[in-house]
Formats: sequence, structure tokens, C-alpha cells
Amino acid sequence: MPGVGHMRRREFITLLGGAAAAWPLTARAQQPAMPVIGYLSARTPETDLPLLAALRRGLNETGYVEGKNVAIEFRWGRGQYDRLAALAEDLVRRQVAVIVTGGGEPSALAAKAATATIPVVVNLGDDPVRSGLVASLNRPGGNITGVTSLLGALGPKQFGLLRELIPQGVLIAMLVDPSVPWAESITMSTQAAARSVGQEIVVLGASGQRDIDTAFATIVQRRAGALLVTSSPFFFTRADYLIALAARHALPTVYWRREIADAGGLMSYGSSTAEMYGQMGIYAGKILNGAKPADLPVMQPTKFELVINLITAKALGLEVPPMLLARADEVIE
Repeated sequence: MPGVGHMRRREFITLLGGAAAAWPLTARAQQPAMPVIGYLSARTPETDLPLLAALRRGLNETGYVEGKNVAIEFRWGRGQYDRLAALAEDLVRRQVAVIVTGGGEPSALAAKAATATIPVVVNLGDDPVRSGLVASLNRPGGNITGVTSLLGALGPKQFGLLRELIPQGVLIAMLVDPSVPWAESITMSTQAAARSVGQEIVVLGASGQRDIDTAFATIVQRRAGALLVTSSPFFFTRADYLIALAARHALPTVYWRREIADAGGLMSYGSSTAEMYGQMGIYAGKILNGAKPADLPVMQPTKFELVINLITAKALGLEVPPMLLARADEVIE
């Protein structure tokens, strides 16, 4: 029989081996949980797909890869702004590390109302100081920062581009979502631009599907010859419907997002959403690395894109002026 000393050595070795086997499990248990980003959008998964690619690229620049060292939880308003408050509160209960919002002020305001402590990175269409989201662009001062495209200033430029396409004297219709914060500023600035050149313009409000149908009935009744569709998360979720209506009524139309021109809209002019969402991803990564939203200035766009869809222009029987084509960042043909 082996001696007692031999038995004790064997038991000790067995015990040591068991402890060593348990070490990796203990170490894994002590590792911090993967941080979770909550993504709150007033739009849909389909509309935001290309934007999320840019968001992930921004995260990658700061060392974060979805599924590897960061997770993303998605909540979708699907164009129904009244759902956003409950969705934001759900992310707060989930105790996400950062909330990133898409779809402008409706999502941002819902996140602000839901939490004053969780960092929030927002994508806005208007001045965030005027809407009460931040104290100033350079020093946001609270738990919110992000990017703003200041859409109120886009209307006159889109109006000018549309006038280059149509004969003088043609009535222009303008579709506005009255529920977005920048509706008044973009309406007033565009009307001022129209008055300055003696152009007649009719402003039509729409914040639901029936409103869009009513607006197009008015456009037909008034015999408007062109349409300017202003920025709205709701309009973006109905982009295919708007494109189809514009085609049915042979209506030259300018939009604010290049994705709508890609999908068959005639023309778009607006800030680069890829640039903006990339910056949002960088900010989210910086916050995960310890930065405070109060110290990250609200960024403004540096790149604006003019996209013209020549396939749609030909279907409408439009001859796009060569000078306008030359200024385009992209021509789809």
C-alpha cells in the first residue's frame, strides 16, 4: 500500500489541478460585462440600414466592434413618434451604457425625457440650443451631445436647385411635416427665398399617411408643377410612397436625403448622413472610453451632397441643365 505521504501528495496534486481548471472560469466571471449601446430611432430598420454601417465604422475607429466588445440594442419608432417615450424608457431600464438616437428631435427629446444620467448621442435636424437639448454647441453641458444638420437652412438651397429644373412661372408645392421642430424655420426661410425672386409657392402640411394623400390631391387641384419635400423622419419611412406619387403625377421633386434619390427620387440635396453617423459612432466610442458628453461639442456637417437621378429625369421628360449636372456630387444613370 502506498504510504500516507504519497497519498497526501496525490491529493494535493489533484486539488491543485482542480483549482487550476477553475481559474479560467473565475477570471471570466470577474470580467466586466460587454457594454451595450441602445439605438433609438423614429424610423425603421430598412431606412436606417446604410446609416448603421457608418455608425459601426465610427465605433470601429475607437476600438469597438459589435459582437466582439460592444453590443447594440435596437428600438424602432417606425414613423410613430408617440411610441418613442416608451422605447426610450425601455432602454433606460435595460441600463445601457450609451443611447444613440436617429430620426432627429423626436427621438432625442424622448431620450432626454427618459434619462438625465445615461450619456446620449443624438442626430438632430435643428438647433439643439433652441430645442433645449444642450446649453451650447461647444459646451453641451449635460448628458447629451451629437451632430446637427441645421435643416432649417436647407430649404432655400433646395428651392433654388428645383427652380433650375423647371420653367419660370410654374407653381412649386412644398411638403412640410409640422410635427418636427425645424418645420417653421425651413418654411419661413424657403418662403422668403421664393418672395425674393417672385416665385409662387404653396406650403402643405403632412404628419400622417392620409395627410400625404390630401396634400397630393391639393397639388393636382392647384396644378403645381414641382415639389419640394422637406426633412422628416416620417417622410423618410414613406419615401417609396412619395416617389411613386411624384412619378404618377409627373412631378419633378427635390428631397433632402441621397438615399431617396438612390431609390428613384429625382434629386436630393443635404448633408452627408454617412459623415454624421460616423461621427456619432466615434462619439459613442469615446464615451465608452470615459469621455463625458458635456465636453464633446455638438458637430455640424462639413459635407453636403447633390445627387441627381437621370433615369427619373428621363422618365419625367426633363432635360437637366449641363451646369447643374456638373455641380452634382453624383449622377445616377
